[in-house]
Amino acid sequence: MRSYRWPAPAKLNLMLRITGRRPDGYHTLQTVFQFLAYGDTVDIRVREDGVVNRLTPLPFPPDQDLTVRAARLLQRETGSTLGMDVAVEKVLPLGGGLGGGSSNAATVLVALNRLWDLGLSEDDLAGLGLRLGADVPVFVRGRAAWGEGVGEKLTPVDLPEPWYLVVYPDCQVPTGELFADSELTRDSAPITIRDFLAGDARNDCESVVRRRYGSVAAALDWCGTGGRLTGTGACVYKAFVDAQAAGAALACLPPVWRGFVARGCNRSPLIERVRCAE
Repeated sequence: MRSYRWPAPAKLNLMLRITGRRPDGYHTLQTVFQFLAYGDTVDIRVREDGVVNRLTPLPFPPDQDLTVRAARLLQRETGSTLGMDVAVEKVLPLGGGLGGGSSNAATVLVALNRLWDLGLSEDDLAGLGLRLGADVPVFVRGRAAWGEGVGEKLTPVDLPEPWYLVVYPDCQVPTGELFADSELTRDSAPITIRDFLAGDARNDCESVVRRRYGSVAAALDWCGTGGRLTGTGACVYKAFVDAQAAGAALACLPPVWRGFVARGCNRSPLIERVRCAE
């Protein structure tokens, strides 16, 4: 059967405050999500036999893969007897704070809703996505957003759409280890969207990541003023007014690190793909 290619874009956290910790261990937070016109590609072929098969190699068992788990969750919740072969072209680094795994899962949910003709609403898909991970709903909804709760309470926002240099300093930051660090700030006072737009854009995880990962600290120092950590890291980003300025910075990147340039976007490339398919 025909194969369908779907984008799974990266995201940046333009601010991250840890405001508390719930009894179940999850941290409450405030954050701002914006997408990048850059990311993985998910290639899906519908199967009639109900088998869910990941074609590309994985560094862990298939049952732990979010694309497989997303498809099987849809099968359980809808009773669909269809399956899929899925291949993911990865460009987003693991443990980089760009949301690669969550984005892949959201793309499978959104794509299979159409390819399996399920008719689920955006709210339905976002609710299923939350069962896979706290960042999945924002990728399902596909709009730049102010996030609260564990990141699932989303308010769409209109933001400038600059060009970003994103630097990956060749290390992974396990989110669980970071959130378990005793020195992580867990009681930041909540702010408002207006506070963020006025310049309050700190990331509570940055000081801990700096201490634990010297290469991330070095990348932040290299970026200088305006360099920020996305999410829990390890990627660092800096905004520029145009592609030429961002590209010039990329050309100066130390060879021990990797990086890319991409436009920030308030509407996800995945949602634009869905609109084009309608």
